[in-house]
Amino acid sequence: MRKILLSMMVSLDGYIEDRQQRLDWHLVDNELHQHFNDELKQMGAFLDGRRTYELMAGFWPTADADPKAEQPVAEFARIWREMPKIVYSRTLDRADWNTTVVREVVVEDVMALKAQEGGDLALGGADLAATFVRHDLVDVYQVYVNPFVLGGGTRMFPQLDTRIGLELTDTRRFDNGVVLLRYERVGAAGAAGA
Repeated sequence: MRKILLSMMVSLDGYIEDRQQRLDWHLVDNELHQHFNDELKQMGAFLDGRRTYELMAGFWPTADADPKAEQPVAEFARIWREMPKIVYSRTLDRADWNTTVVREVVVEDVMALKAQEGGDLALGGADLAATFVRHDLVDVYQVYVNPFVLGGGTRMFPQLDTRIGLELTDTRRFDNGVVLLRYERVGAAGAAGA
């Protein structure tokens, strides 16, 4: 069964964007960008909310056309264009670039998607991620801790009524100071110790 991976850049105090919804504090250099590419090119699809999809569609389709684009940027543009995408939106009428629009997160439909053949599913977007977390649909949390304390903004995790048991399965420190913490849900298929 495919897994749903939630990968998020986060401040040390747990925010994925600041109070003004800015992301300019994310430390993404060529090393980290290449790591993202290596991870994402193995995925079976991107699952995004409307806002994330529109941000991505506004830049990535032609990012590799810029002669000044660095290699990891050009590579990701190709990955993004070719990867099947599902965008969850109640307001988006259509989407380009190999994208299917789905109106609601229906647990049974997501489980059917996970049961299909292919690579794992990369989840993106704060609101969509919160919905998947509330429904306990996330199998792997890849948290990229940036060396900043923001003091406020959008939290990575929504308020929950229950605990989610996790097991640390990998760590990595990047040269720019970002630290990856990879956790798998306890009891998830393929989780260490499951």
